[in-house]
Amino acid sequence: MSRLARLEGSARFLALVKLANVGLVLIWGFAVTFVFVRVLPIAEFQAFLLLVAFGNFTISAEFGLTSIIYARLRRHWLGGEEEAERDGGFRLEEMGVLFLFLGLLVVGPTAILLVALVGGWLTTGMPLLFLLFFLSACLNLPALLAKRALAAVDGNFLWEGLDCARRVVTIGLLLAMLAGLDPRLSVALQLAVSVGVTGYAIVHVHRRLAMTRRHWLAFRVGGGHVRAHYLRDIGSSAAFTVSDIIAYNAPYFTIALATSDARPMLVFDFFFKMSRALSMLVRATVEAALPRITRAFHAGDTARLRQLLGRALMAAMLFAIGLSALLLLAGDRLFAILFDARATIDRADILLILLALAALTLLSVSVYVQAALGRFGELLARSLPFLAGSLASAPLALLLWPARFDVAFLGLYALTLLGVALLHLLSLRRLVRV
Repeated sequence: MSRLARLEGSARFLALVKLANVGLVLIWGFAVTFVFVRVLPIAEFQAFLLLVAFGNFTISAEFGLTSIIYARLRRHWLGGEEEAERDGGFRLEEMGVLFLFLGLLVVGPTAILLVALVGGWLTTGMPLLFLLFFLSACLNLPALLAKRALAAVDGNFLWEGLDCARRVVTIGLLLAMLAGLDPRLSVALQLAVSVGVTGYAIVHVHRRLAMTRRHWLAFRVGGGHVRAHYLRDIGSSAAFTVSDIIAYNAPYFTIALATSDARPMLVFDFFFKMSRALSMLVRATVEAALPRITRAFHAGDTARLRQLLGRALMAAMLFAIGLSALLLLAGDRLFAILFDARATIDRADILLILLALAALTLLSVSVYVQAALGRFGELLARSLPFLAGSLASAPLALLLWPARFDVAFLGLYALTLLGVALLHLLSLRRLVRV
């Protein structure tokens, strides 16, 4: 067994590498805010936050295809030739079709963004910067598919190493803006680095699956197979994904409609960044355990599955506790540093954020595990209450307590997350009883 294979087989080492990469991703995410709030006027920065939200919508709008491909390719990889010969089993021609779809998904929103910039719906004095940043963000779509494909064939470690290198370079390019590097040049170079890393990952997938050029270009065969065997999963995952996209990102827009005050949006953006940080840590932990979880599930080993899920939940809650302690001790200072002291955050806001993060932890473990197992119908049923609560939180907050809109909104949003988390716990209990 090669050294790389041994590293791939170690759940602990894989978790450490994934957590290191998560750390870099978090640094990059905070660096984006830290840098752009300083290089852009406040009005431009508010427009930039809307651009980021639109980018989040776009990235999430792959309808869960990357989760579907992971679930299908993982079954194929674990089942070998027997799985490959089953009717509806994974076919290599699927890869080219899915990458083509994601490419088109980048083109469509980019055209929408261009129309918004030209038509003045998104007001900015730096349209090229916004366009380049959006393209850089959208490149995460093919990168995510390459990542999931590598993970399905036990290539987690390779991707994490590549992504770590990419993040180090892009963080350096971000910080270089503060030293005088033109923001447009910085983002363009980040885009070029991401293209190179993603291209290398796709080449490795090509080699690991022993694909040929015919597989990538067989759109008719691959499309027919996707149409014949993906539609049910695509329908459920698409509805689930759209519901989750709106639930997580709609508050940016509903808050903007409810008030022109920048503070509530900055407070929500702070929560959003904390939730992203926590969900990435949880995801790294769960993904490190997924090779074993998927083996136990497909082998029907319920006892082992229950044990692994319990460990994943415990590890996730440790991260939630750690982040909560950090926010209690230094949340106000972190908020001031992040947003260049342009607003303040209250203790009540922080306490509600902690409640929301605890609920989000349970929800995240359930989503990552069940998506990897292809249980998209179950996830859809759990996402609809979250969608309703997210959309209603800002209007209800404005109606019930306009003087403390931020506290009212966060309270309603946190209660929504708590209710949905309890529903997900019920789903996990049913999963380990199958």
